[in-house]
Amino acid sequence: MVLALPESASLARRVSDLAGMPLSAVESRQFPDDETYLRIDAECTGKSVVLVCTLDHPNQKTLPLLFLADAARALGARRVGLVTPYLAYLRQDRQFRAGEAVTSRTFARLLSGYVDWIVTIDPHLHRYGSLNEIYGVPSRVIHAAPVVAAWIAEHVERPVLVGPDVESAQWVTDVASRVGAPSVVMRKERSSDQVVKVSAPDMEAYRQHTPVIIDDVVSSGHTLIETVKCLVSAGLRAPVCMAVHALFSKEAEQALSNAGTAGIVTSNSVPHSTNMIDVVPLMIPAVLELC
Repeated sequence: MVLALPESASLARRVSDLAGMPLSAVESRQFPDDETYLRIDAECTGKSVVLVCTLDHPNQKTLPLLFLADAARALGARRVGLVTPYLAYLRQDRQFRAGEAVTSRTFARLLSGYVDWIVTIDPHLHRYGSLNEIYGVPSRVIHAAPVVAAWIAEHVERPVLVGPDVESAQWVTDVASRVGAPSVVMRKERSSDQVVKVSAPDMEAYRQHTPVIIDDVVSSGHTLIETVKCLVSAGLRAPVCMAVHALFSKEAEQALSNAGTAGIVTSNSVPHSTNMIDVVPLMIPAVLELC
């Protein structure tokens, strides 16, 4: 059976439909002091329960998710798994300054204590080779590259794929090979969370192409904005911006549009007005395997 908190209801319905599992109701509300009330309106005894919760805004969602997992277990669930298209708290993967909390490890221990397995889409693994390094339960990482490539092939004429930084190189190269398009990688220098400088290699050969900037996450949008400006100033066509996870901060979408992009495309791993790519079907085989 599938359970979800209200914020992930649309994703849960999609998982339920594609996996052929019943979607059961969860009653949820906030008390006046902001504590969460939860009630599962279904029989869980002996069942494999699939929780659906994408973890944007994780500080708001994590405690209710853990309460839901614990309630399902207390009601006799045989297994409790988590489908989280966007998995949060992977940014801080080491101590950059003395005294910093390595929150990726803490968060992994927390989730691993409440669920039996995890399925996610393109987690932001930088210094970790896999989720298994920090998560204590089986996990399946699903890659959005096939559906991203399919969207580009159908909607963009003569694309050149652009990675905004060296971290994106492997991801961009993979998508480019699936599309049969050339790719380039920008050079990025970040001096703070808000200040990013981007420079481009020689782009003369791509003046008749449409640049497609691809990243795994868009949040503040600073990196994509600077990449758009760099490409436009180099005389290229207005680029299309693509990201798997739409974590737009306040006004980031408008700022990106104002920078000169031809459009913004994201997947439905995080519900947003820019969602044009459905990644839920990619996760279903892993969900059925782990249940």
